[in-house]
Amino acid sequence: MRTAILFFILFLLSGCEFDFPSGMDEKFGDQHFKSAVSAIELHRTRTGEYPATLKDLEFLGDWDQIWLQSVRYEKAEAGYNLYVERGWMGKPSLDLPAGYKVGLGLIESNVKWVAAQ
Repeated sequence: MRTAILFFILFLLSGCEFDFPSGMDEKFGDQHFKSAVSAIELHRTRTGEYPATLKDLEFLGDWDQIWLQSVRYEKAEAGYNLYVERGWMGKPSLDLPAGYKVGLGLIESNVKWVAAQ
């Protein structure tokens, strides 16, 4: 694990471009989005309201810092807006099943919601 983290740090510091398999922005973006939704909804379950900002979220782990910097959150009157700003290196284009939103306070997003087939 330490070797992988060291490689990642060296990669970022070197400024080199590495051609990751296609779709990595979408895979990472999907994970960032779903992690954010989970933490936001858990906050609501615990406190009865959505956080004013992502800084209000409690009990986050070290790895959560990655998605915190990859999404944009806005508290809305009746819920919240959540936008994925970064996947692996670029901005992802996400398509998620419309059923994912059911029961969430998510109002606006840059995610494209698709009907189940």
